[in-house]
Amino acid sequence: MKPIVLAAVLSIALPAAALAGPASNAVKFFYVPEVRFEGDEQYRDRFTEPVTKLFDLNDQAVKNKPDEVACLDFDPGLDAQDFDQKTISKTLKLAETVNGDTAEVTATFNLFSEGDDSKREMLWSLKKIDGKWKIADITSKTSNWTLSALECMPDKVPE
Repeated sequence: MKPIVLAAVLSIALPAAALAGPASNAVKFFYVPEVRFEGDEQYRDRFTEPVTKLFDLNDQAVKNKPDEVACLDFDPGLDAQDFDQKTISKTLKLAETVNGDTAEVTATFNLFSEGDDSKREMLWSLKKIDGKWKIADITSKTSNWTLSALECMPDKVPE
């Protein structure tokens, strides 16, 4: 009788485990219990190039021209500037696909409780480096952009 109970428990537990795991946890960190700005220097060790290079260029832009909008004037993980934390926490769903030392985590959530334009689908690309999942890129499936493809020219003089 015990093997039947064990099989029943595993059949319930395994599908849930397939939707979340260590790669998803690396992404979840930026959404709950509070949204964290990915470009913040204290989180830089959670990323790899080419994203770290963009963050460094953004830092230079802020330093060189503090009164102007820097390269990142929005939260890349949200594809937005404004949000309601309770709504994000309640609606966040993560699904991961792992292939060796690479993974993709899809985060779907709503920014606000109402409005179709508040729905977001973000694709996080990760690499396992020294046993830890690090974020290599973020793509907005909602707005069709990729973080590593954004340009940042901190020293460009406006014409």
